[in-house]
Amino acid sequence: MKISKKIVLLGHFGVGKSSLIRRFVENTFSEDYKVTIGVHIFKKNVSIPEKGTDVSLVLWDLEGNDDISNTRLSYLIGTHAFIYVYDVSRPATYKNLESELEFLKEKQKNTPITVVGNKEDLVTKTYLKQNVDDFGSLTDLYVSAKTGHKVDFLFSKLAEALI
Repeated sequence: MKISKKIVLLGHFGVGKSSLIRRFVENTFSEDYKVTIGVHIFKKNVSIPEKGTDVSLVLWDLEGNDDISNTRLSYLIGTHAFIYVYDVSRPATYKNLESELEFLKEKQKNTPITVVGNKEDLVTKTYLKQNVDDFGSLTDLYVSAKTGHKVDFLFSKLAEALI
């Protein structure tokens, strides 16, 4: 059986949303930063053998916003899950994490949200532990688009959870 699921990646400018998607879809990473304007859409199939299902992930890479309420609400329609990405090395990208998640929950009730701290390769494990209060208990996973650490795991687990 094959099903399709729309996943929307949100977060501030430069947190690595596009890089996460490219790492997952193409297994590539580039140091060249190109701003996403509007939305870019990617697709990748994930096989879940235990369930006998293939999931076609339709990944929406939204332009970054310092205030999530500036996101075009039309982009959120039909979303099966969100991945909210912040940069663990830039406090401004996670200082309003709770209120941003509340906004999403208000606009898209019952849509799961996975919170991801990207760029873990730029900080130490000690730094992550020392700043856990700033990140809050809301972070589900730390990843690195640059090294690929836990990127496939992130999308595979999400695909599995959606079936």
